Amino acid sequence: MEAREILMKFKNNEMTLEEAEHYFRKQPFEEMEYAKLDSHREIRSGFPEVIYCSGKADEHFVKIFQRLYEDNGEVLGTRASRHQYELVKELFPQTVYEEICHIIKIEKPDKERIGNIAVCTAGTADIPVAEEAAQVAEYFGSHVTRIFDVGVSGIHRLLSRLDDIQSANCVVAVAGMEGALASVLGGLVDKPVIAVPTSVGYGASMNGLSALLTMINSCANGIAVVNIDNGYGAGYIATQINRMGCRKLD
Repeated sequence: MEAREILMKFKNNEMTLEEAEHYFRKQPFEEMEYAKLDSHREIRSGFPEVIYCSGKADEHFVKIFQRLYEDNGEVLGTRASRHQYELVKELFPQTVYEEICHIIKIEKPDKERIGNIAVCTAGTADIPVAEEAAQVAEYFGSHVTRIFDVGVSGIHRLLSRLDDIQSANCVVAVAGMEGALASVLGGLVDKPVIAVPTSVGYGASMNGLSALLTMINSCANGIAVVNIDNGYGAGYIATQINRMGCRKLD
């Protein structure tokens, strides 16, 4: 929980003084031998800790998932398998698994989502990475507009959605192959563009390296690039930008 949430609970008599004091006295992480849960991360950065699920032992994953949920009332995991979903589904029936992007989550009901982030893909094959970005941004409280399959091989498709893209606080451009979508978008909008290269493409695309190099070498301004297939990183940064855009409007 955020510090503001703790203080509001105390103010509204939903939490005793002793309970609030106990929370603030906790060390900034919880020792679990195989993990150190960063319980104060949201206080420092505005974002709670997220689980990178791939490679974790079943027992470790389940206990980390449980502790984060108990602390925050919600939890998000990336790169999760269906097997991991089945494990926590037994404990928490409300758990949701997004098959296309391998995200596992429990969200607080009626969550407010602010601003607008446009998540665009060059092709349908880029959607799994784009969905990771979109789901992460939504979990962190952003409104997301999905605009899929608007790559440069049919640029009229992109231009038909230009009003939606230009009205967003920032744009996430997800593309494999030669990764040209980010450069085109960078020349069409006055907001930051977060470029996400994907490992989609034929042999010479080198599992996303070709798109990564294109995006890094873009001549368009206002483009920042995350790592190959890093939808999570893009969704996180996009949310930071979106929050700043919303504060400016306020």
